[in-house]
Amino acid sequence: MPLSRKDIMALTEGRHHDPFAVLGCQPEGDHWQIRAFLPQATGAFLLHNGQRIPMRSLRNSRVYAADCPSIPLGYRLLAADDNGRLEEFHDPYRFPLQISEHDLHLHAEGTLAEAYRTLGAHLVTSEGVPGVRFAVWAPGAESVSLTGDFNHWDPCRHPMRRRTAGIWEIFLPGLGEGARYKYSVRAHGHFQLKADPYAFAAELPPDTASIVANPHGYQWNDQDWLRDRGRRRWLDEPVSIYEIHPASWQRHSDGALLNWSELADRLLPYVQDMGFTHVELLPITEHPYSGSWGYQVTGFFAPTARFGPPAEFKRFVDRFHQAGIGIILDWVPGHFPKDAHGLALFDGTALYEHADPRQGEHLDWGTLIFNYGRNEVRTFLLASALFWLREYHLDGLRVDAVASMLYLDYSRQPGQWIPNKHGGRENLDAISFLRRFNELAHEVPGVMTIAEESTSFPLTSRPVYLGGLGFTMKWNMGWMHDMFAYFKLDPVHRKHGHQHITFSLWYAFNENYVLPISHDEVVHMKGSLIERMPGDEWQRFANTRAFLAYMFTHPGKKLLFMGCEFGQYEEWNHEGTLRWFLMQYGFHAGLRALVRELNRLHRAEPAFHQVDFEPAGFEWIDFRDLDASVIAFIRRGRDPLEQIVVVCNFTPVPRYDYRIGMPAPGRYLPLLNTDEDRFGGSNIQVAASVTEDVPSHGRPSSIALTLPPLAVLAFKWLRSEPLPPRKMGEDDRSSGPRQED
Repeated sequence: MPLSRKDIMALTEGRHHDPFAVLGCQPEGDHWQIRAFLPQATGAFLLHNGQRIPMRSLRNSRVYAADCPSIPLGYRLLAADDNGRLEEFHDPYRFPLQISEHDLHLHAEGTLAEAYRTLGAHLVTSEGVPGVRFAVWAPGAESVSLTGDFNHWDPCRHPMRRRTAGIWEIFLPGLGEGARYKYSVRAHGHFQLKADPYAFAAELPPDTASIVANPHGYQWNDQDWLRDRGRRRWLDEPVSIYEIHPASWQRHSDGALLNWSELADRLLPYVQDMGFTHVELLPITEHPYSGSWGYQVTGFFAPTARFGPPAEFKRFVDRFHQAGIGIILDWVPGHFPKDAHGLALFDGTALYEHADPRQGEHLDWGTLIFNYGRNEVRTFLLASALFWLREYHLDGLRVDAVASMLYLDYSRQPGQWIPNKHGGRENLDAISFLRRFNELAHEVPGVMTIAEESTSFPLTSRPVYLGGLGFTMKWNMGWMHDMFAYFKLDPVHRKHGHQHITFSLWYAFNENYVLPISHDEVVHMKGSLIERMPGDEWQRFANTRAFLAYMFTHPGKKLLFMGCEFGQYEEWNHEGTLRWFLMQYGFHAGLRALVRELNRLHRAEPAFHQVDFEPAGFEWIDFRDLDASVIAFIRRGRDPLEQIVVVCNFTPVPRYDYRIGMPAPGRYLPLLNTDEDRFGGSNIQVAASVTEDVPSHGRPSSIALTLPPLAVLAFKWLRSEPLPPRKMGEDDRSSGPRQED
C-alpha cells in the first residue's frame, strides 16, 4: 500500500498499528519498493546482488525507500548516522510471520501449556538468518514497539506486527543473548515501558529491563536422579525439607550476597551432613523489592539476577540432584505487584488482573489478583509452572497462599467482595485453575506439589478425578498453631492445654500433610522458635528438642526453616544472615546434632515415613495423662512388624518407673533420647528394656521406663517374639482420642 503522510507520522510517533503493511518489501505499480524506518539514520542504502542502491527519504522523513523491478530476496540495509558511521543489517520487516496460527488459537483457548516456547524472546533462525523472535500478548494496545539497548531505547524504532488474539510479534535479525529490552505499549494515547512477562532473564534490581537468554542451552548431568525420581512414591518416602531464603542463609563477610555457585559450595555439604532430603527455596523468581522475600513476583519465568545468570541456577539444581537432594520452589500464582514495569494494567486495561478491585486487589498486601477465568492468564500461569519443572528440573512447587486464591471473601469485609455465580464464597475459576495446574504438574515424573492452605478446604491433597484439588501434599497449619499454643505454656500449666498436643491426630489422615515450621513463624514479632519456649536457657533448649522430636515422630512429612535447627535466638532478618557463630556454644551445637539425628532416623526407619497418611501408621498407647503431660504412641511401617514406641515427657520433671503398655512382648532398643548430653540434655540414660507380663494401657505386657525431663524417647521392637493376633475392634485405637475423652 502507498505510504501516506499519516503513516509516516504514525511511524515517527510510535503509534502505527500495522507497520508490516507499509515497511519492508511492498508492491508499488509495476515494481517493488523497499521501505525502511530508520529514525537515527541520515542516509541509507539497499544492498542486493552486490549492488549498493541509494535510498531516498520519503516526504522529508526518516523513512527511506528504494525501487526494484522484482522482489530483492535476502536484501540488507546500510545506514549512516550523524557521525558518518555505517551499520549494515538485515531488515526486520522483510521476514515472514513468526508464530503459527495453531499456537495463536491454543493461546486464546487457554490450552497452550508450554506458552513459554511461543511468547517472550527466543533465539531462532528465520530464512537462514539468526536472531531473536519477540512476542507479547497485549490485546488492548493501540501499538506495541520493541525497545532496548540495540536501538538506543528508541520507543518508535521497531514497531511490532499485531496478530490475532492480540499477540504482537517481531523478528530482529542479528540480535543475540544478553540484549536488554522492554516493550513500549501505547494505550489511550499514552506510552508505558513494560518488561516481558515471559522473559527468561532480567536486570539486577532496581533496574527492570528484560534480557534475552537461552533457557535450553545448559547441559544437564542429573539423568540418574530424574530417572530414580520418576519411580518414587513420595508419600511413602522420607521427606524432610530445609526451607531457606538464599539471600540470608549465609553472606560474604562484607554483606555481599553469595552467587549460586558459592551458595551451592556451602549449602550442599551442610544439607547432606544434616540429612535433609529436599531444599525449599523462598521465591527466586525475579522480584523488584527484596523486602517481599520474593513473594511479589514480576518475572514468572526468570530466576532473580541477584545470584547470577539463569545457567548458574541450573548448575545449582544440577549439583544438588547429583548429590541426591531435591529442590522445591516457592511459586506464587496468587497475586502480583503493581510496579509500573510489571503486569499491572499491562496494555492499558486490566489484562492479567480483574478490573473490579473487589475481585482484583489484595487489600492486605497491596497487590493484584490474577483473573483465573481468562484463558490467556491461565495459560501464562500454567506455562510458568511447567517451565520451572521441565526447564529447570525442579522437583516440586510449593504454592503460596492457596487460601487467598480459593475464597472470594479472603480477608475482606461484607460488601468488599462479589459472590460466585451460585452465591457462594468459593473462587470457582481459581479452583478450576489449581486442578488443571496439578494435573499438568503431575505429568512430569516424580514431581510433587505442596499447598500452603490455611483453612480446611476439603480434599486439597486428593486427586482431581476424586473431586480434589490434586496437590501431592498440604501444609498442616493447624498442627503448627496447636504446637506453638502448647509449648508457649509453662509446663506446670500444660495439663490445661493437653488437647493442643493430641488434637492433630483427629484429622491427621484427612489430607497428606507436611508439618511446617516455616519462615512465617519466625518473623513479625512472633519470635524465633527457641524464643517462644518458656523457662531458663536449659529449659528453652530442652523444650525445643522435645518440640522437634515430636514433630519428626508425628505422622506427616517435615519442613524446617533455616536457623531453627540450631536455635537462633533472633527473629529471621532477610537483610542479614544466620548467626552461625552460635555453633561454638554447646546448647546450639547440641540442638543441631539432634536435628541431624532426627533426619537420620526419619530416613532409616520405615515406621517414621512409610505410612504417614493412613491410620495404620499410628496408634495411641496413652494420651490421657494430663497431670504428667506424658503421651505415648506407636509408629508402624508397611510391614506391621516395623514398629517404634514413642514416649514424650513435656514437663521438666524426671519420671521414674513410668509404666508404658507395649504393643508386643519382647526387647525394645532405644533409638532416641533427646536428653542425651550430645544434644545438650541432662544425660539421664535410657537402656534397652524387656517387657514384663504386667498389664498396662489395655495391653498384656509393659515396661517401667525412666522418662528424662522435657524429653522424647523412641524404642524399636526387636521382633524377639511374634505379634499376638489382633482382635476385632483393636484398630479403633489408631483413629485418635475418643470423643468422650
